[in-house]
Amino acid sequence: MTTERINKANALIKIELDNSIIDVQKEKVAKKLAKQVKVDGFRKGKVPVAIVKKMYAEQIEKDAIDELIKKEYQEALTQLDIKQEDIMGEPIFTKFDRGEEKTDIEIKISSKPEVAIENYEDLIPEVELPKISDTDVDAKIANYAKESSEPVKIDKDTVEKGDIAVVDFIGYIDDKEMENGEANDYPLEVGSNTFIPGFEDQLIGMKVGEEKEIKVTFPAEYQAKELAGKEATFKVTLKEIRAKQVPEIDDELAKKLLQKDDATVDTLKEEIKKELLMTKKAEVFAPKKEELVEKLLKAVEFDLPDSIIEKEAELVINEKASKMKPEEIQALTSNEEKLNELREESKKEAAEKVKLTFIVDELAKKENVNVDDNQVLQVIYFEALRAGQDAQKVLEYYKENNLLAAVKMSMVEEQLLATLLDKKAK
Repeated sequence: MTTERINKANALIKIELDNSIIDVQKEKVAKKLAKQVKVDGFRKGKVPVAIVKKMYAEQIEKDAIDELIKKEYQEALTQLDIKQEDIMGEPIFTKFDRGEEKTDIEIKISSKPEVAIENYEDLIPEVELPKISDTDVDAKIANYAKESSEPVKIDKDTVEKGDIAVVDFIGYIDDKEMENGEANDYPLEVGSNTFIPGFEDQLIGMKVGEEKEIKVTFPAEYQAKELAGKEATFKVTLKEIRAKQVPEIDDELAKKLLQKDDATVDTLKEEIKKELLMTKKAEVFAPKKEELVEKLLKAVEFDLPDSIIEKEAELVINEKASKMKPEEIQALTSNEEKLNELREESKKEAAEKVKLTFIVDELAKKENVNVDDNQVLQVIYFEALRAGQDAQKVLEYYKENNLLAAVKMSMVEEQLLATLLDKKAK
């Protein structure tokens, strides 16, 4: 057995097994197997070795060679000074020649690279933090106040656009009452376009207490197919008119918005200022993060594990293929030159991704940036809720498809880059 260092992250193990050694090992495997297998006509453990050899020839040879390779492999790791826990990906058999006299085997292995990053703070671009004015804070609070407004009855007798008309209605199609087409004290903001097209416009000008027939046509693409494209008549009674009343910006509003009993307008302004700063800071940091990543990739050099790059390249290719049309995939697979270009392009992208992962991992240790598993689950959970999805099912999907580690790495990267940029923020 001989070993060869391709670089600091990859090595080649060459194993030469004389067939006589394999035969000796096959004998050992056969004797061991004879004590374990059951064969009709023989008691367990008493099966003749010759019969076992004949019945399990392929398995015996495979097990014998596997055991010999395993022994040589462990010795090779010692010779290469590589710990088993530092092996990355699966060893790749690049050669397996079973000859008449000997068997030649070559195994390529990849190990965790040595990542040395010095003076990385010099690579961090300077960031000018945005200024938040009192006007910005007041405008945001005013917007929150508007969003918190509640409709109240107003002394008004005629509906205008923008009013909230409280109505009773019953809908009819072909003079038959519609199923689920009736409501009482229904608050409808006129002009919000939340009802059937044309309905709200016909409310304009109605007076409190007035009854009116409103005729509309359901859209052809209406979600309830039995109503799509059909004409309907609604008997409508206007009960009252309401308008949204924007609350005063006072301590009571602050308590409501911050959900704190001791909140005041001043503490609300402080929190809003922090919120605006975080939002604007994220906008300013976004291009700077890209700049920092480019600088790190260019400045930091180390050997990358080929097995991880190959695996990542497959993911890149699959992702690109998933966005292609069937005819595009057909054209690509029938053009060897284009296919090779895609492979090389994907391998380059994969190498950058893998390299950045190791850089982020090393710098996160230096900067004490940590993301625990609960944080990952919380982010996925709340993102699912925000998207209107079943959060529990989304979590299960991520777990079943082993995607949690990728989300965690992405979160670590985001936090690390923000931490580094904060060092040069002013």
